[in-house]
Amino acid sequence: MNQQIEKLYHISKAKERYIIGLMSGTSLDGLDLAYCRVKGSGLNTEVELLEFDTIAYQESFKNEIRQVFAKQVVDFPYLTLLHARVGTFHAELILQFLADKNIQKDRVDVIASHGQTVMHVPKHQHHYPDMPNATLQIGDGDHIAVTTGIITISDFRQKHVAAGGEGAPLAVYGDYLIFGKIGEDRIMLNMGGIANFTYLPANGDASQVFVTDTGPGNTMMDAYMKHHFDLPYDQNAQLSSQGNVDVSLLKALKDHYFFSLPFPKTTGPEVFNLDLLRQKIEPLSKPSHADIMATLAVFTAETIAESILRTIGNQPFSVFSSGGGAHNPKVMHHLKSLLPNCTFDDLSVTGIHGDAKEAVLFAVLANETLAGNPVNFGIRQGVPGICMGKISLPA
Repeated sequence: MNQQIEKLYHISKAKERYIIGLMSGTSLDGLDLAYCRVKGSGLNTEVELLEFDTIAYQESFKNEIRQVFAKQVVDFPYLTLLHARVGTFHAELILQFLADKNIQKDRVDVIASHGQTVMHVPKHQHHYPDMPNATLQIGDGDHIAVTTGIITISDFRQKHVAAGGEGAPLAVYGDYLIFGKIGEDRIMLNMGGIANFTYLPANGDASQVFVTDTGPGNTMMDAYMKHHFDLPYDQNAQLSSQGNVDVSLLKALKDHYFFSLPFPKTTGPEVFNLDLLRQKIEPLSKPSHADIMATLAVFTAETIAESILRTIGNQPFSVFSSGGGAHNPKVMHHLKSLLPNCTFDDLSVTGIHGDAKEAVLFAVLANETLAGNPVNFGIRQGVPGICMGKISLPA
């Protein structure tokens, strides 16, 4: 038997696995690395976050990604090269993380890499009637495995698409296995570039679990701050807190086909971007920067709240928030006012730091690929329980 295959077999049979989950989001802040001890699988999964860090990207690397990110036309040879480049670079950051945290490589069984999304095109978005849903994450898993010497599982979203889904949100699988609690209706709200939520019913019935994107999280706010102020985001909502909501602009932004689509659904910065904002502002009297940012913050909050109310109602849910939007006081204040029956907590009260959540979730997905059995989420998801990810061996 191939030695790496034999090693993989023994890892899958072990009582616990040590997995590094990786996440690089559309905000391009940096690479999240979560070193986890994962015991069991399925509903018996237990996760302990041992170490976590976000290694910030240099502006030069961000600009490399921006050349292809959500672009209708790209330099195809450059995209091909970047697929390898991102994989190798992420591998180098993993080795840096191991050194910084004094973790020996033989204490890592598997790397779980999300990759870097550069294009997300569900069927409702691309308008090619004979084409399926599609999504593309770059950062080749073979390059990670060879450079680190560690078995790597990557490219998780393709199996979801192949099975009939839109490739997102994938948080539902890890949310259900880690955060579900009998006796408590929970909403796991993630506000990254795009906002999404998972509803976890108090009865624990997987077929009643619901997940959907709601629209923009931080993507439009962050893009606006980058373009006009060369800042990555509106820290502590300093700018948006100085402005007033432009009601006409808010109405125009919400007048978008995405919000009339049936649930569940997905979207991305390919749709919600500065071009859309300019289009909506053009017929209006020019709002100030502060007013635009205040409007975008409320736009995020309202579309999240309206999605929750339309799909699962106005019940006394426990909402656990994560992602950059959870640190935006204007977004959170408005959300709480729109969902007065809900209690809000930062995800960290569950034992998993909110900033680490998505990296941890991909570690859990890798664990399911190795040791789990498909969980039946019923027809409501459109996709049955599936094991995702491609396996890359170091040699």
